[in-house]
Amino acid sequence: MMNSVQLIGRLVKDVEMRYTPSGHANTTFTLAVNRKFKNQQTGEREADFINCVAWRGLAETIANNLSKGRELGVIGSWQSRSYEGQDGKRVYVNECVVSDITFIGSKGSNNQSNTNTSQGSQNSYTRDNDPFAGSGNSIDLSDDDLPF
Repeated sequence: MMNSVQLIGRLVKDVEMRYTPSGHANTTFTLAVNRKFKNQQTGEREADFINCVAWRGLAETIANNLSKGRELGVIGSWQSRSYEGQDGKRVYVNECVVSDITFIGSKGSNNQSNTNTSQGSQNSYTRDNDPFAGSGNSIDLSDDDLPF
């Protein structure tokens, strides 16, 4: 079985940071993810609003570095859960449980940033540390070389 979600979108509002009674950090946020097609009536792109949740160090990284409008790439898994609301009725929630993020736009603009964050640790990709950069050689592949 596979449960994998990949999203690229913009934060709809500032993230919300909380801690569980046992002290674990928890961050919730909503991403507006544009659909590939345009609405036939208006000619505008529609968006889906995806609820996301992150835990522990990754939650703290998100809360400290992201705010409304920031473009973000998310990798995670889809989760459905339910709880009893204050009115006694059962509330059902579907959300992306985030395991990795990529900061796509910088804080003040839409410039590209190649910073990946996984579980709170930061790794930066640059052309200088790419082992395949500048080799100048092309790779010849035929259909027989592919495993599928």
